[in-house]
Amino acid sequence: MDMKESDWKVFRKLRELALERYCERVLEEVRRKIEKRDSNYHERYLKLWALLRKRDKTIAYAFNNPRRSQAFFQLSNIVAENLLTDIELSQFTEETREAVNLILRR
Repeated sequence: MDMKESDWKVFRKLRELALERYCERVLEEVRRKIEKRDSNYHERYLKLWALLRKRDKTIAYAFNNPRRSQAFFQLSNIVAENLLTDIELSQFTEETREAVNLILRR
């Protein structure tokens, strides 16, 4: 199911904002990981690598190759990651918000 044109325009705009927020969150996690002195450098490196692999999967599901046919699923992932405010989500039509809620309930 493709997203309506009006919602697609909102999605493209808010997607960029959500991507910045997600990257900021991940970089803060990285900073905390590498500054934590509870293990040696190699162990910290391995923990960092595992974190980045996990976060890379999330970023792929939510942001890679945005297409109208995938927008509902990507928006659902963005919402699941709490990357948009209620005010930002209210810019979408009720139909789109309901579709996202339905996907998230699965």
